[in-house]
Amino acid sequence: MPDTLAMTSATTPSIIVDRVSKNFLKRNTHSFKEAFISWIQRKKVRSDVFTALDDISFQVGEGESVAVLGMNGSGKSTTLKLVSGVLEPDEGRVFTRGRVAGLIEVGAGFHPDLSGRENVYLNAAILGMQKEQIDERFDDIVAFSEIGDFIDQEVKHYSSGMFMRLAFAVAIHVDLDVLLVDEVLSVGDAPFRQKCYAKIEELTAQGVTMLVVSHDTGTVKRLCERGIVIRKGKKVFDGPIDEAVEALKG
Repeated sequence: MPDTLAMTSATTPSIIVDRVSKNFLKRNTHSFKEAFISWIQRKKVRSDVFTALDDISFQVGEGESVAVLGMNGSGKSTTLKLVSGVLEPDEGRVFTRGRVAGLIEVGAGFHPDLSGRENVYLNAAILGMQKEQIDERFDDIVAFSEIGDFIDQEVKHYSSGMFMRLAFAVAIHVDLDVLLVDEVLSVGDAPFRQKCYAKIEELTAQGVTMLVVSHDTGTVKRLCERGIVIRKGKKVFDGPIDEAVEALKG
C-alpha cells in the first residue's frame, strides 16, 4: 500500500510519485498445452519483462485536478493502481496523504451474490466509513445512483452502468481527500455523466484532490487544469491541460 504522509501544510502534495518503475512478466507460451509440453520436456518457459512504467516522478497538490493521459498500453492505468495501492512499485516510492477513494474498475470490490444495499455497506466500510455514517448517507447514495428498487437485487444482475453508478455514488459520499477515476465515467447515459461531472467539480471546489485517467479529451479539459502525458512507460509532458492534450496528439 502507498505510504501515508503525515503532513499538515496546505501546500503539501497529496500525491507523490517518486522515481517509480513497474515491470510485468510476459510469458511466451500461449496455452496450457504448450506449457505442459515444455514442462514434460524440461524446457524452461521463457518470460520477457515488460516495463509498464520507467522512472516516473510527479506530485499532485492538495485540491489539484490532474489528468494522466496516454495511448493504450502507455502505463496510465498502472500509475493509478500504484497510487491507489492496488499495485506496488518495483522501484521508487508512492506517497498519499489522507483518505483515498478509487473508481478504477467498474464494480471492483462488489460481491456478486450480495444485494446493492449490502454492497453499499460493504464498500463504504472498506473506504473507512462507520455504520452510523453509512446509515445517515444511505438514502443520498441510493438517490444519486438512480438504482431505485434494484438496490435490493443481487448485483450480479446489474448492468455495467448500474455497477458504475452505485460504485461512484458510494465513493463520492465518503469523506475523502483524494479521488482516483479511471475511465468509469464513460459508462452510463449522458444525463448521469453530467451529474457526475458536477459532483466532481463540487468536490474539487471543496479541496478534494483528483487524479483521472480518460481517453475523452473533452472530459479531462472540463475536470482538470493539468495533464501528465505518458508514452511507453515514460513521462513525456507535465503541464497545462490544453498543452497536455496537444502533446498527446504529437
